[in-house]
Amino acid sequence: MAPIRRRGEAVPRVPVRRGSSRSSPRPYRGATEPPVVKDPSFRRSLALFRAFMREQDDPDFCYSLLARDAIDQVEAYGGPVDGRVVVDVGGGGGYFTREFRARGAHAFLFEPDLAELGEKPPEGTVVADGYLLPLQDGVADVTFSSNVLEHVADPQTFLSELARVTRPGGLIYVSFTNWLSPWGGHEWAPWHYFGAEWARARYRRRTGRAAKHTLGENLFAVHIGTTLRQVRARDDVKVVSARSRYWPFLAEAVVKAPGIREFATWNLLLILRRCPP
Repeated sequence: MAPIRRRGEAVPRVPVRRGSSRSSPRPYRGATEPPVVKDPSFRRSLALFRAFMREQDDPDFCYSLLARDAIDQVEAYGGPVDGRVVVDVGGGGGYFTREFRARGAHAFLFEPDLAELGEKPPEGTVVADGYLLPLQDGVADVTFSSNVLEHVADPQTFLSELARVTRPGGLIYVSFTNWLSPWGGHEWAPWHYFGAEWARARYRRRTGRAAKHTLGENLFAVHIGTTLRQVRARDDVKVVSARSRYWPFLAEAVVKAPGIREFATWNLLLILRRCPP
């Protein structure tokens, strides 16, 4: 197993590029004007859906594809990550961190759950949660969090910490599966529409094992409308894009439709820009 640092231990030193400083970073594309990002293709969405269907049997295939797709999205909004400092919060088995590193980024994984790390976490992984990251202010060019927000009890405090460690002008990538999505109940979806406890009991009857997630403990009912209002009211970040993460068309339009968006978005992707203090 690769070395893991626990809370309170020394954290890998975040690199600073030669000839630059954290207060005067190399401009990140789109820092003054949001880029025009086209909707992804139907072929891409179909490939992701097929990968999700293989998640239980072949998680490496599923999450490696998802990682490549997610970093493609980061680069579409912010340009190449080569040479950038990336903080991956709640990245589980390290698929996203490895993909960032494969593209030349200085990527660091912070994950609170040892069980999620698996047997071979990325070198230098730090065991820490997103409420209190052992990092100085403004150290990251990109702060990344994939499908974590629905697993924290206080999403706004979590977002505040992501913003804190991101430099002014830096990019924050946040996605989550909203509660009223067909996949909102995770392994016991879509039966969560009939109540969480009933859905969990059904899952146990059908599989013979207890569900991984319990509403109110490690899964929380996060809603798109509420989240958007809260994020847009913040003064530490600016919303660059709010879109369905996986839809092949109308990815931003569906998020603008109150009511419908809670069911149709499936998974909300927020691209945020860190505002100057």
